[in-house]
Amino acid sequence: MILAIAVVLIIAPFAYTLVTSLRPASDVINDPLGWPTSLTLDNIVNAYEKMNYTQGLLSSTIMLVGTLFLTIVAGSLAAYPLARISRSWTTWVYRVFIAGSTIPIFVLIAPLYLLLRDAGLLNSYAGVILAYTAINLPVAIFFYTSFFRQIPIELEEAAAIDGSGPVRTFFVVLFPLLRPVTATLATFLTLSVWNDLIVPLVFVQDPSLKTVMVNAYSLVGSYTLDPSLLFPAALLGVAPLLIVFAFLQRYIVSGLTMGAVKS
Repeated sequence: MILAIAVVLIIAPFAYTLVTSLRPASDVINDPLGWPTSLTLDNIVNAYEKMNYTQGLLSSTIMLVGTLFLTIVAGSLAAYPLARISRSWTTWVYRVFIAGSTIPIFVLIAPLYLLLRDAGLLNSYAGVILAYTAINLPVAIFFYTSFFRQIPIELEEAAAIDGSGPVRTFFVVLFPLLRPVTATLATFLTLSVWNDLIVPLVFVQDPSLKTVMVNAYSLVGSYTLDPSLLFPAALLGVAPLLIVFAFLQRYIVSGLTMGAVKS
C-alpha cells in the first residue's frame, strides 16, 4: 500500500505535466485540474520554437559530455592512488576532497567567476565545463575511491608480473571494472548538470550558448505564467534525461551497492 502511494506521488506530477502539455490553452484556463476535452501538439511545437530547443539541446549536450569526460577521467585517476597508497597524507587529501563536496555552489560561484574571467573563459563551453568539473570532482573521487577499495589488489600484482606498468594496468585492467560505478556517477552528474541553472546563467551570456533549462526558464515572465507554454517546455527539457536514465538504470543499483561495504 505504501509502495503504491509512493509510486502515485512520483508519477502524478509527470502525468499532469504531460496531459497539460497536450491540452489546448483555453481548456487549461477554464479547468486547470480537469480532464482534457481534446488533445493537441500545438503547445509542444510552440514551446519548441520559442525556447530554441535545438540550440539549447546542443549546448546542454556539449557541456554535459565535456563535464562527464573530464570528471570521470580526473576523478578515477585521482581516486586510484588515494585508494591504494596507505599513507597519512593520502588520508588527509581524501578528507579534503570529501570536505569540498559539502561546500554549497553559491559559495563557489564568485571565486569561479573571477578565475574564469581572468583566464578568458567566460561565455564559453570550456569555462562552463571546467566549472562543472571542479564542482563535481570531489563527488567523483568519493565514488571511485570507495569502489577501488573493493577491487582485489592481486589483479594489479598479476598485471605487474606480466610486465604491465601502473598506467597500462589502470586503463587496461582496472578501468573496465569501473563501469557500474561510472554509470552511477554519470547518472548523478547528468541530473546535476542538465537541471542546473546557476552556472550557465552566471557564466554564459551569449544566446547561442544557452542551455535547454535556461531557455525554458526564460519563458517564465515576471508577472505572468502561461501553463500551456511552460509545461511543454519542462517536458521537452526533461525528455533527454528519461532517455539517459533508461539506458543507464541497470548499472545504477550495482554501482551503488558495490563499494558501499568496506572489505
